[in-house]
Amino acid sequence: MDVLLANPRGFCAGVKRAILIVENALKIYKRTIYVKHELVHNQYVIKKLRKKGVIFVEKISDIPDNSIVVFSAHGVSKKTKEKAIKKKLIILNATCPLVTKVHKEVSKASEKSIETILIGHKGHPEVIGTLGQYNNENSKIHLIESIEDINKLPIKKNNTKLNFFTQTTLSIKYTQSIIKSLKKKFPYISGPKKEDICYATTNRQNAVVKLSNITDMILVIGSKNSSNSNRLAELGRETGVFTKQIESFSDIKEKWIKNIKYIGITAGASAPEFLVKQVVEYLQKMGAKKPKEMLGTKEKIIFNIPRYLTLPSHLKNYE
Repeated sequence: MDVLLANPRGFCAGVKRAILIVENALKIYKRTIYVKHELVHNQYVIKKLRKKGVIFVEKISDIPDNSIVVFSAHGVSKKTKEKAIKKKLIILNATCPLVTKVHKEVSKASEKSIETILIGHKGHPEVIGTLGQYNNENSKIHLIESIEDINKLPIKKNNTKLNFFTQTTLSIKYTQSIIKSLKKKFPYISGPKKEDICYATTNRQNAVVKLSNITDMILVIGSKNSSNSNRLAELGRETGVFTKQIESFSDIKEKWIKNIKYIGITAGASAPEFLVKQVVEYLQKMGAKKPKEMLGTKEKIIFNIPRYLTLPSHLKNYE
């Protein structure tokens, strides 16, 4: 059995930044660090941080006054930030800069009373945070998840003050079809020059398509609550290739790989590389050959952390 590794895969710049912010905060402040929601959607990352003393909460009210709070990579609403300020919390913002970009655009639309449509998954923390940037009594922000939702929108067809934005971790193909339908129904609607789906989501989805052309099966490593991992698995299935989403090698069933000649492996943007290595090692024990790295888009993007969280030299090797 040949093993092919998708390229790129795994951690994106936003996830790396968020983890570094928390790890450096632990070393610098030497106090309990609270994180609003899971920092990133991967159980192994969360488990590792919990072992270091990080406490994850869903409500700001669960955090003691004057404590340190980190906002997750998914971002938070304006109201959540206001609650944190009222409790005199030290705020460390680990929101992905690409999500922050969408937040700023939605906030501007709100200030200008521009009716806004957000394409995204209801209940996802990124969507909740983005919706929470809009606060205008004279106009509204509407959430849609599908083409069918467009016809339910209480918006006039000839509305000239209308914007759309998207969640950053959606399916490229499906989102483009929704945008096309939006523009057809609302000829005056405007949006970003390029949809807000992030570079990492785009690159990882393109890599799965490449895998699908040369494999009999695709394994997607990523937690069940990871939006971008779910989209990778969906995309694999859409291509017609047998695809399974797993959290670790222990989820693999021997019957899946019994007659497979070419197996592709990828990982969501919040899945650490050691999980990929463990899957490869497991497959090799089952008789697989040495893995081959696919050619793919090189990701050179780095998101810097705030200067005050940059470690002094004497702490850089601290564990």
